[in-house]
Amino acid sequence: MATRLQIHYEDTVAPAMRERFDYRNVMRVPRLEKIVVNMGVGEGSRDGKLLVAAVEELTAITGQKPVVTKAKQSISNFKLREGMDVGCKVTLRRSRMYEFLDRLITIALPRVRDFRGLSTKSFDGRGNYAIGLKEQIVFPEIEYDKIDKVRGMDVAIVTTADTDEEAKELLASFGMPFTS
Repeated sequence: MATRLQIHYEDTVAPAMRERFDYRNVMRVPRLEKIVVNMGVGEGSRDGKLLVAAVEELTAITGQKPVVTKAKQSISNFKLREGMDVGCKVTLRRSRMYEFLDRLITIALPRVRDFRGLSTKSFDGRGNYAIGLKEQIVFPEIEYDKIDKVRGMDVAIVTTADTDEEAKELLASFGMPFTS
């Protein structure tokens, strides 16, 4: 079943992008590939309950069970050993990806305190975009009374665009609120 943003992409965004950037082949038109949502839980290595809570919250936000991430190397200053659980992440594709992006743009970002738009400097040079959210409570799936700690999360939007300009045009046509 196609989501609202998928239909918008196929009907409006793709033809407009094809015309603006003069793509000869339909497959050259940039599209969303995946969205990776990452939640780091630094204290999760010492307290397992924090990691369990983070996994539950990320499951509620994305609708998909996250993978627990482990430390790649030991860092003595942080009392961290290789292989300890340090966070969780979810990779969204297809309809779940579009559904999450729709909720991020229309519901979560407007609920961020003192929100003035997203920076256009967060592109990586290859057409991918990263957003850092300071609180998971901007998503309506999270009940404020039931959380133990306010945690941040990283959202990485991966596109097939070759340049940042193409990726910015793609995300802006989805309604991403960039600052000018």
